[in-house]
Amino acid sequence: MSEMLTEPRPVFDSLIGRSATRRHVVGPRDLATAWDNDVEVLATPVLLWLSEVTAMDVLGDHLTEGWMTVGLNHDSAHLAPTPAGEEITVTAMLTEVDGKLLTFSVEARDSRAVILRGVHGRAVINREKFLSKLAERSA
Repeated sequence: MSEMLTEPRPVFDSLIGRSATRRHVVGPRDLATAWDNDVEVLATPVLLWLSEVTAMDVLGDHLTEGWMTVGLNHDSAHLAPTPAGEEITVTAMLTEVDGKLLTFSVEARDSRAVILRGVHGRAVINREKFLSKLAERSA
């Protein structure tokens, strides 16, 4: 096994207040019908995933080599239904840094209303250590 990374964990305090936005057109794979529901509406798990990847976009290239983030939690409300074909806009903003813990406010909108509002937590971790633990659990 290669030598464990000793470079210090990146610091993100200077990024507090920074935001990122993604646009996404709701397609057939995004619908609740793909998740064992019989209603053709944007599925909550897809909306949560989009908020996670948008939060990751906030960090951009500020993650140094050997480090990554993982999702820890969501405290979000899916507020309104969105049909297929509708474009949604997802925004995430870094609001708090506590050591390795990052907190983001997340919001999504379609053309009519806010459809998701909440908070998403991520942790900055050493990639090699994480993959090593994953390999142990996979054995």
